[in-house]
Amino acid sequence: MIQRIQTLYLLGALAADAGFYFVGNSDVGATTNQWSLGAIDRTLQLIVMVLIVWAIFKFKQRLHQFVLNRLSIILNFVLVGVFAYQSLNLPGEASASQKGIGVLLPIISIVFLVLANKAIKRDEDLVKSVDRLR
Repeated sequence: MIQRIQTLYLLGALAADAGFYFVGNSDVGATTNQWSLGAIDRTLQLIVMVLIVWAIFKFKQRLHQFVLNRLSIILNFVLVGVFAYQSLNLPGEASASQKGIGVLLPIISIVFLVLANKAIKRDEDLVKSVDRLR
């Protein structure tokens, strides 16, 4: 449901991750075997965006939504780690400074996901308290 605050937080997280997907420069970074870090980065970004969209449509199952958000938070932390590794291994200052706001977008997404989880927890506690009264 769009009128719930956690849905708006999830849409904010989705917007931040989509922005990171389009701002992030995937063709820089070291390669490992057949996968480049850019390909891993893009794959993780797509997985996180799919999980957030899935969580938005799980509005009737709050606990599943909560678990999907936690998984998205973990994957966003992995994205931050991969992105930091890429930035540290870039040669020269000019290439590293081109990232700009791309470093902050997964962190902004994590903040939105944490706020969504707090709102989901608040809803779940409200439903449990009403069930106790019956």
